[in-house]
Amino acid sequence: MPTVLTHPVVALAIAPWLRVRAPLLAAGALCAMLPDLDTAGRHLGIDAIALAHRGPTHSLAFAAFVSLAIAWFGRGAWRDVSWRIAASFLFVCLASHGLLDMATDGGPGIAYLWPLSDARLFLPWRPIEVSPLDAGRFFGPRGLEVLASELRWVWLPGLAIAALGAWRRTRAKAADA
Repeated sequence: MPTVLTHPVVALAIAPWLRVRAPLLAAGALCAMLPDLDTAGRHLGIDAIALAHRGPTHSLAFAAFVSLAIAWFGRGAWRDVSWRIAASFLFVCLASHGLLDMATDGGPGIAYLWPLSDARLFLPWRPIEVSPLDAGRFFGPRGLEVLASELRWVWLPGLAIAALGAWRRTRAKAADA
């Protein structure tokens, strides 16, 4: 999996395109990290494959249900954005988690189509170094390799997409003036 630090890049990348402001952006960043709560199962001794890491919380069904619920309950916090835009933004943030994990070079596959299928999937192209789940291995040479990989494959493209969206907004404001 990419690190928990990298998943929110998706929210940062698409926010300028949708004119998303701080409260919804924060919700999107948290949603992008949310599926990794399933790692708690490792610490609680849950070995059932259906509940294991990269299982249902990484699926499109989970992304749809949670994004709709958060968009509905949080609608007062982001009144400047329609409910549909908020739900769509949160869905993309949640669904991106599984896609990024499917682009890693290790770990179990992703149950992206759960509950329709328990199949664990990867993308055909997997350039992102998988992050170790234990802190001891992360804070060392392996962690630096992972962060360098994430910088190259997620952060730099994400920042470029965000910059392009901000530039587009600036040009649109100038044209309206």
